Amino acid sequence: MWTLLMLPFQSRRLQAVGTLSLWVSLWLAPAQVAVSQAQPASASATAQILGPGQVVASGVVPDEATRQSILSRLREVYGAQRVVDQITVGSVVAPPQWREHVNQLLSSDLKQVSKGQLSIKGNTIEVQGDVANEATRQQIASVMATRLNPTYTVRNGLRVAANDQIKLDQTLANRIVEFEPGSATLTPSGVQILDEMAGVLADMTGRRFEIVGHTDADGPRGGNVALSMARAMTVKDHLATRGIRTESMATLGMGPDRPVASNTTPEGRARNRRIEFRVLPEGQ
Repeated sequence: MWTLLMLPFQSRRLQAVGTLSLWVSLWLAPAQVAVSQAQPASASATAQILGPGQVVASGVVPDEATRQSILSRLREVYGAQRVVDQITVGSVVAPPQWREHVNQLLSSDLKQVSKGQLSIKGNTIEVQGDVANEATRQQIASVMATRLNPTYTVRNGLRVAANDQIKLDQTLANRIVEFEPGSATLTPSGVQILDEMAGVLADMTGRRFEIVGHTDADGPRGGNVALSMARAMTVKDHLATRGIRTESMATLGMGPDRPVASNTTPEGRARNRRIEFRVLPEGQ
């Protein structure tokens, strides 16, 4: 299970084709998808902070009818309370029958995907996320392709969830590794979480994993990318002091590019300032 969710809902400027970026935050249990019981910090923040089990849809569509049609379909599949609407209407030109094709893709099959993304940009479809097994991985992309005409391209980025990833996510337990404001210095609570993570990582003999730093959107993007990388390096250095082999750890700084919540609220920005742990495929 992934505790930290990679759910970027960056708004898009006017584009030449209609776009929809759908991010799904579900937890993957062995052989099934289960919704996490974790909740946002407060009821007032529910609409702004994307919690496990919710779906966010963003992008630019050509008209209000298309927007409402997509939202209606999403609410039918996932339930109205889980859908976060960030779709805008703009001066874009969508391919013929684009609305109908999009709605065909928004099926219950997507509920088999954990930590997923469905990106629809004109005639290009890309689906990413974790599934329980290889058969499901192939079946979802195949069904999508059969629902579209030959002008559409489906890119299958789904992967089978790794048990080691589930262990990491369960240990992190939807908590945020905190740093002092504007710096790469860990807070005491951040140190405590990392010490717990070290115990799990020590058992992953022969596996490599990636430490990914994220920030909110305040300030210049370049500075945020640098800060996110510095924080990832701090985490790596701390874990090394706890006996984790440095060669087993890769680092990446994403800056503000993959938020899990809206950057318009203090609560959302706090959620976006985070560290994510990814188990890398064998051989990487």
